[in-house]
Amino acid sequence: MPGYVVVGTQWGDEGKGKVVDYLGSKMDYVVRFQGGNNAGHTVVVKDEKVVLHLLPSGVLQKATCVIGPGVVVDPFVFLDEIKALEDKGMHTDHVKISDCSHIIMPYHVLLDELIEESLKDNKIGTTKRGIGPCYADKYSRTGLRMGDLLDFESFKKKLKTAVDMKNITFQKVYDHKGFDYEELVQRFEKIKDLLTPRIINAQIEVNQALDENKQVLFEGAQAAMLDINYGNYPYVTSSSPTSAGVCTGAGVSPKKLDVIIGIAKAYSTRVGEGPFVCELFDDMGETLRTKGHEFGATTGRPRRCGWLDVNVVRHAAMINGLTDLVITKLDILTGIKTIKMCVAYEIDGKRYDYIPSSVEDLAKAKPIYEEFEGWNEDISKMHTYEELPENAKKYLARIEELTKTKISMISVGPERNCNIVVKEMIK
Repeated sequence: MPGYVVVGTQWGDEGKGKVVDYLGSKMDYVVRFQGGNNAGHTVVVKDEKVVLHLLPSGVLQKATCVIGPGVVVDPFVFLDEIKALEDKGMHTDHVKISDCSHIIMPYHVLLDELIEESLKDNKIGTTKRGIGPCYADKYSRTGLRMGDLLDFESFKKKLKTAVDMKNITFQKVYDHKGFDYEELVQRFEKIKDLLTPRIINAQIEVNQALDENKQVLFEGAQAAMLDINYGNYPYVTSSSPTSAGVCTGAGVSPKKLDVIIGIAKAYSTRVGEGPFVCELFDDMGETLRTKGHEFGATTGRPRRCGWLDVNVVRHAAMINGLTDLVITKLDILTGIKTIKMCVAYEIDGKRYDYIPSSVEDLAKAKPIYEEFEGWNEDISKMHTYEELPENAKKYLARIEELTKTKISMISVGPERNCNIVVKEMIK
């Protein structure tokens, strides 16, 4: 069986959680391969919203859920999410954590807050969950991993070294007293026995599953325009939420990835700082925000809203090698008389059909729009592509044409079953 990948094609919040939940019912494994609890996936189950920040969206299905080596894990957030699901009567025995996943420590969260505050007008817009500082420690080879908890005496020695180093920064740079080592040891001593039964060698188990022809879905957080290498740097996340990130973040060969599904919202949103060429500051922007309930699942922050930017989705299709495209929240465009789509940029009199790397250039970019007649029909009850209004079909066809990627599924409502499957993505 092939390996399946689900990635965001914009700035996150595209509805990946709903798609993973849909596909997860047919999977044996769902593997989260990067990011941390700075993400937020919202899935609606029996009219009740379930918001997941760290756990794979597939946790609501029967598939074994793995938090992969490329994910940074706040163990206290992890246990809170586990408890929240169990309190709703859901089982979580199928959730596992890679022994190579790095631990987000309390000092990472504080450092994230202090760094963001010190940047003042140049802030990145981080969620202040400690993600960046944890990844920084990972790459400076001073981090602690989930597997360290399996030998707690060794964990304590590594923690002592880390706390001593971090306290120098807190005290000398930020005039903060820092952290008490013994207190941190006590906090982890209380939770280690809840975590250790879930810790596995994820790359061995996942590769074995693929070799045994089991269905494995790799789930990304954030999206292409937040990729540390190819996003709107420096207004990006600290990992690679692209299909290439699966190989390093889950420990699998690219030869095992056959179906790469990109999720694109029918319009554009982003949270945080950074250039946003199609951003709307008028009543239409507020209409999209209100109708689409565009507020961050993790932070609660109102999202910036704009028309669909095909330059962005086209960029994601190229970087990820998309085989399929899923369009979400098409229903939010219902009732809008004239719908716009950004097909290119104009910068200093030159047309750009791609994303320039410079955020300074993007700040000057003007959207080149195409206009489409809207529709008034309620599409939320439709189940086939043929039922869709002709104007909606024209809008979708233009997306396919410009991105050179076929649309396989369309989400027409928030409920988990409000989907039109154009082409089955499961082989």
